Amino acid sequence: MRDLKIPGERHPEKAHRPDNAQPKKPDWIRVKAPGGEGYARTRRIMREHNLVTVCEEAGCPNAGECWNQGHATMMIMGEICTRGCTFCNVATGRPDVLDVFEPGRVADAVQKLGLNHVVVTSVDRDDLEDGGAEHFAQTIRAIRHRAPGTTIEILTPDFLKCSPQVLEVVVAAKPDVFNHNLETVPGLYPTVRPGARYFHSLRLLQRVKELDPSIFTKSGIMVGLGEDAQSVRQVMDDMRAADVDFLTIGQYLQPTPKHHRVDRFVTPEDFASYEKAALGKGFLMVSATPLTRSSYHAGDDFARLRAARAAKLAQV
Repeated sequence: MRDLKIPGERHPEKAHRPDNAQPKKPDWIRVKAPGGEGYARTRRIMREHNLVTVCEEAGCPNAGECWNQGHATMMIMGEICTRGCTFCNVATGRPDVLDVFEPGRVADAVQKLGLNHVVVTSVDRDDLEDGGAEHFAQTIRAIRHRAPGTTIEILTPDFLKCSPQVLEVVVAAKPDVFNHNLETVPGLYPTVRPGARYFHSLRLLQRVKELDPSIFTKSGIMVGLGEDAQSVRQVMDDMRAADVDFLTIGQYLQPTPKHHRVDRFVTPEDFASYEKAALGKGFLMVSATPLTRSSYHAGDDFARLRAARAAKLAQV
C-alpha cells in the first residue's frame, strides 16, 4: 500500500527530478495557520462522510479561512490522479474504482454544512471511458435533490481522451457554474501541464456555452511560473473569444522541491493591473490577487457574477 503522506510515494513521477529551491515567500503571500471551531466542524463532517477535499490534497493556502466559514471544495472520484502536472500536489498513479455511493455522501455533507454554494472538483480519470462525466452528473443531481437551494459550481478535468459527447452529460445536469482551468499560458504547457492541450481546454469551455448559454463559465491561471505579461493578456483574449465569463488569476506556490520552480512572486500591483486589463476585455467577473484560487470566495463571487450578468442584460 502506498502512503500518500510521503512525497516520494505521492509523486513517484517526480522522485527522480532534481530539487528546485523554494524561495522565501514575501509578506503579502503569508497566511495564518488553520484552526477555529468552524474549521474543526468542517473537518469532522468531511471525515464522517469519507470525503476528499482539494483544499487538503492541493495544499491550498486559504483552507483555514474557508473551512472556518464552513466552505470546502469536494474532490470526487478519489484522491489519485492519472496526470502528473508539474505544479500540482495531488497524488499521481492508478486510481481506485469509482465509489457509487460518493454522490450521495457529497450531497449529505452539503446539506449538513448548510452551504448556499458548493464547489465540486475531481482528479483526472483518464482510465475511465467517459472521464468521470456521469459521476459528475450524478453528484450534481444528488445535491439538487438533497439541498435544492444550493447553487453548484463544478471544476472539471478536460475529458481529453473521451468522446466529445461526454461533455453533454455534464452540461445536461445543469451546474450553475462550469469551471475548467487553463492553468498557464500555452507556451508553458509542455513543462507545466504536459498531459493536457491548451486549445482543447479552451474549446471545452466554448462548447459549454454552445450547449447551454445560461451556464456561467469560469477559468483560471497561475502566474509566477515563467510567463510574461503579454502571454497572460493573450490568454485573456483567448478566453473571451470562448465566451468565458469569470477569470481567476493567482500566484503559483511550489508544493515541494520536486515540483515546478517558482519563477517569481508577482506583486499585488501587477495583479491589480491584470484585473483592470481583464475587466476591460469584457469578463463579467475577475479575481486577481496573490491568494486567489479557483474556489476562493466562490459563493460571494457567484452572487456578484449573477448580478453582473443581470446588469449587462438590462443595458441591452
